[in-house]
Amino acid sequence: MDNNEHYFTEKPTSELKERNFTYKIKNEELSLTSVSGVFAFESRVDRASELLIKAFRPSGSSVLDLGCGYGAVGLFIKALYGDQQVCLSDINERAIEYSMLNASSNKLDVKVVKSDLFSALSGISFDDIVTNPPIAAGKKLLTSLIEQACEHLNPGGALWMVAYHNKGGASLKKIMQERFTNVEDVEKSGGIRVYRSVKSI
Repeated sequence: MDNNEHYFTEKPTSELKERNFTYKIKNEELSLTSVSGVFAFESRVDRASELLIKAFRPSGSSVLDLGCGYGAVGLFIKALYGDQQVCLSDINERAIEYSMLNASSNKLDVKVVKSDLFSALSGISFDDIVTNPPIAAGKKLLTSLIEQACEHLNPGGALWMVAYHNKGGASLKKIMQERFTNVEDVEKSGGIRVYRSVKSI
């Protein structure tokens, strides 16, 4: 990946390379393809996303995987909780392409939407929003993400965020507390934490 190119780039220009792998979380195994220019280009689900998947418990019946990358979080949630209506979104066109590819290859019925944060999701709300956010995007964007997520949650719905606590996660947690007036660490492992804030009813 070019040093100036980030995972939240709309049109990646890095050379296209793929990695195909199967991965099991809980009792579900998916066949996935990760791709260069899209988080995370590995031959496994990255540790933070895996912790988020394992920690997740539905608050209702609809889930948004915001900044979905190649789709691992949203697709595993759909596989584990088949009755959930799952939407995956990302600004990165390559991420959208590979999320659709991975959904199709695993026969998972999800909606995939190209969106800069919530730009293409106006007027739509969810019971849960899950995200492994790009910390490198900076505090301003992440604050906007948290504020907009609250607006797009149904009352009683939850925002789930995962991050390395000492590499930006602590500040995420503080912003979540300020916006929602509540936040909890629902899972911890190897410096990674899953934070959850609930929108008041």
